[in-house]
Amino acid sequence: MMSPLPATLLAAFTGGVLAVVAAAATLALSRSWISRLVSFAVGALLGAVFLELLPHALEDGDVGRVMSTVLAGLLAFFLLEKLVLWRHSHGHHEHLADADESEHDHAMHGHDGGRSGSMILIGTAVHNFCDGVVIAASFLADVRLGIAATVAIVAHAVPQQVGDFAVLLHSGFTRVRAFAYNVAAGAATLVGALAGHYALAPVQQALPVVLAISAASLLYVAVADLIPSLHRRPEPIETAKQMLMIGLGVGIIAVVHVALH
Repeated sequence: MMSPLPATLLAAFTGGVLAVVAAAATLALSRSWISRLVSFAVGALLGAVFLELLPHALEDGDVGRVMSTVLAGLLAFFLLEKLVLWRHSHGHHEHLADADESEHDHAMHGHDGGRSGSMILIGTAVHNFCDGVVIAASFLADVRLGIAATVAIVAHAVPQQVGDFAVLLHSGFTRVRAFAYNVAAGAATLVGALAGHYALAPVQQALPVVLAISAASLLYVAVADLIPSLHRRPEPIETAKQMLMIGLGVGIIAVVHVALH
């Protein structure tokens, strides 16, 4: 039987690879489908926040502390986005004008200058770190529990990563940069697995707060950045398509939640 540490690292690596491969599949999609995936991302993010992250945080942590952390996180990410806006307004984004400039300009019509992409990377990295901690804790308790936890994490990470890739393209990232940043965010799973294995007790105690911060980040992206962008197409048929994809995003997270809990 494999010892807990190798099993933990293998599970974390496997989960990251599968999620990134699923995200890479969006490279072949047209811009119209990427637009649909933005709606899907809204649903997946809201589903992850309200069906997975917050319930888990509230189950293991003090309700007042968790909700105060979510509130503080929302305000902090509001200020962070203000800093990003200030940075871009002062012209510091010109380093993006590289050999991929043409693809960058046309990757997604009406992109938001990288704001939602930057926010989603923060939330995803924190979420992946927490996933790594959960994997480590599960394998330390029981190998079968570790395998079950890994399956659950991969199942909800794949649609999330696909949605994340759509958000990065929508935010103005080139396809190559979006893939590279997805890989970097996925590496947080390995970091969390190592941290969870070597410092399990203190990390577990802090997990509700970390999950609350992650929930605040993902919620802010969905409500403050992505949903307003969907309002640019107010036509009834377009709204129906958006609602269908949002419902699909929520539904996938809900099915995974019911099936694996």
